[in-house]
Amino acid sequence: MKPFRFASLIALTALLFACSSGGTTTLHVVEHANTDTVVDIGPQGDSLGDVLAFANPVFDENNQKEVGSDNGQCIRTAVPGAWECFWTITLADGQLTVEGPFYDTKDSVLAITGGTGAYSGARGQMKLHARNAQGTEYDII
Repeated sequence: MKPFRFASLIALTALLFACSSGGTTTLHVVEHANTDTVVDIGPQGDSLGDVLAFANPVFDENNQKEVGSDNGQCIRTAVPGAWECFWTITLADGQLTVEGPFYDTKDSVLAITGGTGAYSGARGQMKLHARNAQGTEYDII
């Protein structure tokens, strides 16, 4: 799989986080990774320092209705292996921010670093899982 397809994982299929009220809420959305773009910064080809940028639509857990978007960037930190990423998921009732590794060949778990609106005070973790081998859709939990 190409590196930019892995970045799609960043797309955000499922979000698991604890709300500031003390309860636990689980969100599950599906990212359609259709804008992922890798900018080749270092030596030609996949190399340390390359940048992956994206702004993709996000759908409900049934992958039927568009419910928001995500946008962010990743820096290649291990070839092959991983990107270090941060991005924002925007939904009708607020935003969530996440940061952490995006792995080339396995699921990723990123930290939820905050939120706005209904997600104010959000914390916890987000699991990113490729729904297909092409890396065009990702579950964000």
